[in-house]
Amino acid sequence: MAMAFKMATMGMAVMEECKSSFMEMKTRRIHRYIVFKIDEGSRAVTVDKLGGPGEGYEDLAASLPADDCRYAVFDFDFVTVDNCQKSKIFFIAWSPSASRIRSKMLYATSKQGLRMVLDGVHYEVQATDPTEMGFDLILDRAK
Repeated sequence: MAMAFKMATMGMAVMEECKSSFMEMKTRRIHRYIVFKIDEGSRAVTVDKLGGPGEGYEDLAASLPADDCRYAVFDFDFVTVDNCQKSKIFFIAWSPSASRIRSKMLYATSKQGLRMVLDGVHYEVQATDPTEMGFDLILDRAK
């Protein structure tokens, strides 16, 4: 049976796989991104999709559903103006306008519990459509 971390909000649990996948991304860099979803039946946050090291930001954006909420983390590599290779981890709260109101409320109230488990996130982005999480916006925030 998978372990879960209890969150204070709405009795939602964060499955151990969420934390372990994030640690693998952060320390061993074997995932470029992770998409998380809330399983309403089990009242738990689970891993929905893992992006391999060769995948990019476009792959993450394409994996977010147009009509349902998700959380995601993305390991963003970039080069600074003084030619240094850097990496920043972004947390994305995806809440498209086409998603159900119940889903939007559930994700909004459960976000902080997941964020507490994901130690090492540099920036947070809230997005209701793809333009609010465009690559240029992420690049701008990272620098």
